[in-house]
Amino acid sequence: MPIIQTRRRFISSVALASAAGLLHDPRVAAAEGALETTTVRLIRFPGQICNAPVNLSEDLLRAEGFIAVGYVDGWPTGENAAQVGKGEADFALDFAAKIVQAIDNGGAVTVLGGVHAGCLELFAKDEIHSIAELKGRTVGLSILGTNPHAFLIAMAAHVGLDPRQDIRWVTRTDPSVKPLGLFAEGKIDAFLGGPPEPQELRARHVGHVIFNSTVDRPWSQYFCCMLVGNGDYVRKYPVATKRVLRAILKGADLCASEPGRVAQRLVDRGFTARYDYNLDALSGIPYGAWREYDPEDTVRYYALRLHEAGFIKSSPNKIIADNTDWRFLNELKRELKV
Repeated sequence: MPIIQTRRRFISSVALASAAGLLHDPRVAAAEGALETTTVRLIRFPGQICNAPVNLSEDLLRAEGFIAVGYVDGWPTGENAAQVGKGEADFALDFAAKIVQAIDNGGAVTVLGGVHAGCLELFAKDEIHSIAELKGRTVGLSILGTNPHAFLIAMAAHVGLDPRQDIRWVTRTDPSVKPLGLFAEGKIDAFLGGPPEPQELRARHVGHVIFNSTVDRPWSQYFCCMLVGNGDYVRKYPVATKRVLRAILKGADLCASEPGRVAQRLVDRGFTARYDYNLDALSGIPYGAWREYDPEDTVRYYALRLHEAGFIKSSPNKIIADNTDWRFLNELKRELKV
């Protein structure tokens, strides 16, 4: 539903769109053709710093010509791609491994491009120094099935562990159980999370990082979060799809070029509470990777890891052939050259 803007908010919106280079260019619009629909729904997760390109996308989408910009609450399990596949939203960011799992489960999802690499960090007790040493250990996650869970499954399989048998998962199935707190109290061995959880653990001087997906290979060479669209929306509305992708990628550019501004906007809009945590996370996440990394390589890599571990049945080639569309991204790479 359209949101009535005050004059102050309108000025702020124009400033953000202008900073991102998204004020409407009539020449681009003419070449693309008219929007087939001016309505779009995205999944938004308050509190997730790395999701900033979506959390702050409303102004950028309106600059692209969308009138009814709606946001949908994500499922508690964080299965954004699966939710999009069921038609509850049109677009979402989700972790590459979760996208692959959603596709394998029959989700009507089209992968459109990568948005950023990195953002997950694995903290452990002082005596643990590698992922292989997690065998027989307890590892905390916010919720089973979320992005950190899917990521650690792939990492554990990569070093020869059986994620089902070799790791004891501690999750927040009970609201009173907080795995991050348990790790801070020394009651579990490791904790994997994304911003702002690593920032909080560092501020509390708890544990040490044994893995950081932003810098540790091979994971740092692939996208973390990718943009997916509902298959029907993408087929019916190609112009709208390209403009959504452009808005999100321009948002990623803004995160890369002006992390302080974005950090403050997240606080001002009520998505997060801590400017310092926001700035630390946004300054470290490689949002510019969307121009450099190959999204198809990312899908293939995670599909291979999950297939080898027995978590999916579909072959990587089938997933890529049936559920990816790089046309829009390739056009935007040419259009949005630095």
